Amino acid sequence: MKIGAQTYLPQRRAFISLVADIAGSDEALGNLREYIDTAIDCGEWGCSSHEKTETRMREEIIRSLLEKARLEPKDIDCLMGGDLVNQIVPSTFSARSFDIPFYGLYCACATFGQALSAAAEAVGAGMNNVICCTSSHFATAERQYRFPLELGTQPTPTSQRTVTGAGAVLVSAYPPKWRCPEITAYTLGKIVDLGCEDVNNMGAAMAPAAFDTIRAHLRETGRDESYYDMIVTGDLGRLGRELLVELMQKDGVGEGKNVNDCGCMVFAPGQKCGLGGSGAGCSSLVYCAYLHKLLVSGQLNRLLLAPTGALLSKDSSLQGESIPGIAYAVAIECR
Repeated sequence: MKIGAQTYLPQRRAFISLVADIAGSDEALGNLREYIDTAIDCGEWGCSSHEKTETRMREEIIRSLLEKARLEPKDIDCLMGGDLVNQIVPSTFSARSFDIPFYGLYCACATFGQALSAAAEAVGAGMNNVICCTSSHFATAERQYRFPLELGTQPTPTSQRTVTGAGAVLVSAYPPKWRCPEITAYTLGKIVDLGCEDVNNMGAAMAPAAFDTIRAHLRETGRDESYYDMIVTGDLGRLGRELLVELMQKDGVGEGKNVNDCGCMVFAPGQKCGLGGSGAGCSSLVYCAYLHKLLVSGQLNRLLLAPTGALLSKDSSLQGESIPGIAYAVAIECR
């Protein structure tokens, strides 16, 4: 049911019944080290390329999710997701290992929010079980968007480190017997571009889009920021989070006291991560490894997850284009 220009309520209850996650070795030493399901021992993980590593990561957590749910591929109506590699190759190549209809998605680092929104729509349209999976890998993203690692390029003060990790969730029309979060509303994002051209300052490029979507969600649902225990963006990093809070305060949307960011939550102090983590696997890893567990345990009751994305390519940047941003806001509650 549409309740505003951008916000919808699922036509059927859409439960996030189970999750699975996997993380790189650096991420496994960060703030989430006690919560991560599986950690890989090195960047290659026995594969001949980093792209193949990311594909294997996705295969492993999808299998893990199916095992947890005691489901077969035939029980899944659709597999949704994406990544950052050209033509979402890790997503498509991993999907060929499963006899499941596939819905490839791309909205850069906001793809997890896009997938959750699409899954809620699909459940409302009659699907019963949907898997959403997004991923990223430090080396594949560096190769594509910045420079080959062999060059040893010095990062800028505003740069962030792409998270090596992936998260997968089972969105189901059927509630499990345990306390289970569900998607209660979702707000689709608009493209927001205020002219940022610095490819090493993703937080500044994406913060306006995060603000625009969060403001739309709160206004169209009639809620204020205090309704949620936490409002968590995707990968703005420390600078982007500060900009978001400043925008909220100036517009009167809220004080930003319960606003956090997945990119700020992954790495521990002292790790070389610039201003925080980024990547399509950033928000899915943090949700699956950490936030979902807080919801199931009762430490959180209402979460607004707003994955963020910078919609650039190496070609668009070289051609002098600015960086469009987008964010999706997904209300996840236990009720």
